[in-house]
Amino acid sequence: MTAPAAAPRGRKPYDDAADAAHLRRYAADRRPEDRDWLVRRFLPLARHVAARYSGGGEPIDDLEQVASLGLVKAIDRFDPGRGASFSSYAVPTIAGELRRHFRDHTWALRVPREIQELAVKITRVEPALQHELGRAPTAAELAEHLDCSVERLLEARDAAGANRMSSLDAPVSSDEEEGASLADLLGGADERLERLERSMTVDAALELLSERDRTILRLRFQEELTQAAIGERIGLSQMHVSRLIRQSLATLREAAERSDGLREAA
Repeated sequence: MTAPAAAPRGRKPYDDAADAAHLRRYAADRRPEDRDWLVRRFLPLARHVAARYSGGGEPIDDLEQVASLGLVKAIDRFDPGRGASFSSYAVPTIAGELRRHFRDHTWALRVPREIQELAVKITRVEPALQHELGRAPTAAELAEHLDCSVERLLEARDAAGANRMSSLDAPVSSDEEEGASLADLLGGADERLERLERSMTVDAALELLSERDRTILRLRFQEELTQAAIGERIGLSQMHVSRLIRQSLATLREAAERSDGLREAA
C-alpha cells in the first residue's frame, strides 16, 4: 500500500495554501495544468483509498486506476466556495467509484447492491477482526461489528460466490489436463423422469374421479372402445358417456394445472 505523501513540518498534508490556490484556480479557469498538478498532488490519497478495498480478488493496479478516475471526478466537481476541505470531499467520491466498480464489473450474477457492498465489507473487516480476537470471529461477532443481522451476513457470504463463474470446460482436477470437466459431471434432462412425473400426476388426479368415471376413461383411452360400445357395456347412452368423458378430462386438467402451479411456487 502506498501511503500519502508526507507534508513538511507545520503544514497540513492536503489543505495547505498551494492546494487551495490550485483548487480555486482550476474551479474558476479549468486550466489543464492545474488539473494535472492536483491529480499528482492527491494521487497518494487515491491509492490509499484503493488499498482499503484490496483483498476482494481484484488486482491492486485495477483498483488504483478506478480510484484515480474517482479522484479526477472529485477534482472536476469540487467547489472551493463551500468551505469544505478537498480531502473530505474526495475520499467518499473515490470510495463510491470503487464500490460502483465492484458492483458493476466484478459480479457475474445480479446481486442487490446492499448485499454486494456488505460482501466487500466482510472481506475487508474479517481479517482485522480475526487479528484483534486472535481467532476467527463467529458470524454473530462479525455481524455485530458490521452492524447487521446474522442472516444478512450469511446472505452476503453466500452471494460472494457470484463474484466469479467457473467455466464448464474447466477440468475438475488440476492434476489432469485432459481429465473430466465440470460439464461432464452435470446431468442432462431425463425423459423417463418426466414421464414418471406425468404418470404420478395423472394417478393422483384419477383419485378425484369416481370408480365409474375411471372405468369409462380406461375403456376409452386404454382399450380404445367407442363411446357407443362403452355405453352398451355400462348401460348408459352414448351422449351420457360423452358428457362424462368431458367432465372427467376437465377435472384431470384442472388438477394437473394446480399441481404445476405448486411445483413452480416451490
